[in-house]
Amino acid sequence: MGRELYKYITGTVQGLKQKTIAINGVQDHIHFLIGIKPTSCISDLMCEIKKSSTEFIKEKKFSEFRFNWQAGFGSFSVSWSDLDRVITYINNQKEHHKKIIFRDEYLKLLKDYEVEYNEKYLFEWMEKDVKLL
Repeated sequence: MGRELYKYITGTVQGLKQKTIAINGVQDHIHFLIGIKPTSCISDLMCEIKKSSTEFIKEKKFSEFRFNWQAGFGSFSVSWSDLDRVITYINNQKEHHKKIIFRDEYLKLLKDYEVEYNEKYLFEWMEKDVKLL
């Protein structure tokens, strides 16, 4: 499922005149690095990616449960000097998340960079894992 979904998302990004640089994930989330034109709205881009990929996931029956992405997303800018490091991080998701779960990593990132937040608005954590097939 992963590669097929990533190719689909890459096609969506290209159709929106942007460039996918790296994409990878694990059962409960994906990361992707996109080269975005300065005139683009990240929220609109994410809305279209989520909308089209949700339809694709449902059409392909990749989940035995009713699938929807969470309402929000995290977006971070990356400097040219960090590009290789971020690409490596994305490409090594499966190994990386054997050491730290996504939720803990995200909260640490927010704390490390002193981003103010209210935890109750961060995620729609589910009581049981929903796995993509």
